[in-house]
Amino acid sequence: MPVPGAPDARDDVFSEEDRVADAASVEWRVAVGGDETTAVYDAAPGDGPPVVYVCAHGAGGNRDDRGMLALRDALLARGIGVARFNFIYKEKGSGRPDPMPRLMECVTAVVERVRGELHPGVLVIGGRSMGGRAASMLAAEGFACDGLLLMAYPLHPAGQPEKLRDAHLPAIRVPVLCFNGTRDDLCRRDLMERALETVGPNFRMHWLEAADHSFHVLKKSGRTDAQVLDEVADATREWIDGLGA
Repeated sequence: MPVPGAPDARDDVFSEEDRVADAASVEWRVAVGGDETTAVYDAAPGDGPPVVYVCAHGAGGNRDDRGMLALRDALLARGIGVARFNFIYKEKGSGRPDPMPRLMECVTAVVERVRGELHPGVLVIGGRSMGGRAASMLAAEGFACDGLLLMAYPLHPAGQPEKLRDAHLPAIRVPVLCFNGTRDDLCRRDLMERALETVGPNFRMHWLEAADHSFHVLKKSGRTDAQVLDEVADATREWIDGLGA
């Protein structure tokens, strides 16, 4: 029964045939200024106020791309409900991302809808790449949430490590869990480690060995993409369990 991140453009895009249906989901139309977008909430099994992750897609992706759905499935298996949505530009069929204030406005609108519909016991915001960056900008402004969960934070554009997107990170006060691959060409490890020197103990960094910006690993790494995603989901569950500690 249904329960009522200048952006980069490196995220994978997948076709309609890659989409999957989920019977335990509910869809909402969400007003964002003078526009509307579509959000989908996939409920995890369990009783009581849900744990909900509002997850924003990356610049070239959408709420239903293969990476978003794979992440959703892994988190649902750990008892974490997931709310996905399209940014306005993607809802309109455009490939050009909205300006950051508009992205932040969209995240805000979806989160408020989630609060009103679900009354979560734990509410975490974040997302992949550009989507996570937009959520992090909100968190830096003091947006109310229980935590910030970042998937492949885009510290800099590919090939432009001098253009860092780290100035706001020290202002984030909520607990943060950030996943990046050691082969991510939008997040050089040495530069991220330097940025982490300016943040507080609330910021937890988790490096995914041999993974790229899409959390893909090469065969020679000795493991699979599915194993990487299991690592992400297990670490996320452990982190969420500690939010109330």
